[in-house]
Order: sequence, then C-alpha cells, then structure tokens
Amino acid sequence: MIVTDPVAVFEFGVVVEVFGIDRREEGVQGFELRICGEHPGRPLRAKSTAPLSITPAHGLEDVAGADLVVVVPATPEHGAPYPSAVVETVRRAYASGSTILSICSAAFLLGEAGLLDGRACTTHWMYADELQRRYPSAQVDPSVLFVDTGQIITSAGTASGVDACLHLVRREYGAAMANKIARRMVVPPQRDGGQQQFVPAPVPGYSSDGLAELLDWARSNLEQPHTVASLARRANLSERSFARRFLAETGTTPHQWLTQQRILAARELLETTEDPVERIAGKVGFNSAVVLRDHFRRSVGVAPLAYRRRFC
Repeated sequence: MIVTDPVAVFEFGVVVEVFGIDRREEGVQGFELRICGEHPGRPLRAKSTAPLSITPAHGLEDVAGADLVVVVPATPEHGAPYPSAVVETVRRAYASGSTILSICSAAFLLGEAGLLDGRACTTHWMYADELQRRYPSAQVDPSVLFVDTGQIITSAGTASGVDACLHLVRREYGAAMANKIARRMVVPPQRDGGQQQFVPAPVPGYSSDGLAELLDWARSNLEQPHTVASLARRANLSERSFARRFLAETGTTPHQWLTQQRILAARELLETTEDPVERIAGKVGFNSAVVLRDHFRRSVGVAPLAYRRRFC
C-alpha cells in the first residue's frame, strides 16, 4: 500500500483489515502487506481533526515485485501535484504487471500516472466530474461502487473500498475466502460493482431496522421462488412501497439483488462441494442448470465448471 500526506484513515484501515491481519488459522490466505511511503520512517499526517500520524515502514523501492499495489486517498494541499516519485512508482508497478487498486479519490493518482487513459473507472461521486475534467480520455462512471478492468480496479467513496478489496479476494481466491473475511468484518459478503454509489432519495425513516431481517431470511431461503409480491407480503408492504423501499435501502432491484445472492451462493457451493451443477441450481433457486450457467457466465465471466476447476 502506498501512502502519501495526508492519509485517509478509514480507507487505510480497510486495506489493513482485509490484507494486513493474519487469519491463516481460519483458512484465509496469508498476505504480506508492506506500507510504503516516499520517506520511510517519517510520520505522515492523517486526514483527521484530531492529531494523528501514520508512519510507513517501507520506501517506494519496496513496491517493486508486489502482486497488488493499493493507493489510498491523499489530496495534495494548495493544488500541489502528487510527488513525482510516487507517480512514477505506480506507473512502473503497472508496467511490471502488478494489479493496481485505487480507493476513492486515489483514482486521481492513477490518472496522473496515465493509467486511466481510455479506461472505464470510478471514484467518489463528489469528485467524478473533476476526474473527468482533469483526465478527459478516462471513461468515468460516477454511479457504480467499483470498476474492474482486469489489471486496474478503481473504487468509489469510503465503504466501497471494502467491496473492491473483497471483490479482488473473491476474484483471486474464491468466494469462500472472501466470505470468511467478510464475516469477520461483519460486512455484506458481496455488493456487486454495478450497484449505485448513492440513491436518489434518502432512506425512509422507518422505526424498524429496515429490510435487514427480510434480506437475511431471503439469503437463507434462496431455493424458494421469491417474487416482488411474495417478498412484499412478508414485509407487510404493498408491492409499490416495497420496491421503492428496497431500491432506497440496497441501491438495486429485488430481482437483481436475488440474482447476485444466488450467484454468490453458487460460487461457494462450486468451491466447497462436489454437487453437480443441476443440483446447485436447485439449491440456490435457479429454475435449471441452463439458467444458472447463463447468469453465472454473465456475472463471473466463466462457466460454472471452469470456475470449479480453478477454485475447488
């Protein structure tokens, strides 16, 4: 992870939580996290009203050879440019084949390194217009949580960094490992990158805990033929009110959300069982193996059996 002054504390913590905690006893892949700065051993100010500093132990030379390079937000003050040594380090890491992940406004550093030219990307919705203005050849999507173009992943504001990091773990190591980390972090195991960064209206002020209980129940009963009507009845809402409230609370539609959860469940079953695709399709609520294969290939990019060969 490359840090520059001032360091965004939450985003920094997200990277440490996903990649910097030893969870090998729980069956999670061990990672070696190096926190790198232009001047190792020199404290960097944290982006906080309370006095706080973060000291990188490694210099930029230790970025070389990393499988993954993460950059977290840091906006140079008074319009100053990013440190040229940091920009060049990111550029060299990309050229050498490292996967590059930016969180929130760290996408500007990737733009400065020329890595967003002609590429789909995102950042926090507040900064999307400025990112597009500054790097006009970038294809900025201000509405999504993260964009994965292969070697480069850009994520939106704050908590979407969690989604992007878990997505990367899932992409490289499978759903089971990502789910173990998510459970420890007490976060949803998967929010799809295409979900909205924000919703057009505030979440309604209901006195209950919203739809959380219903969503947990639906995840535990994916094999049932859920519809908007059946879910609305369970939530004691009209279909119109339910659909509006669902969008407000999740940023997606019931159908899209169910499909995402079913694909996630299918991925884990493909990794952890020897069940045939036909049986898995029934367990997760798809009508047939054909339907599962279609959705799976569209979402994951490979067929179920190809996925199993890689991750089982």
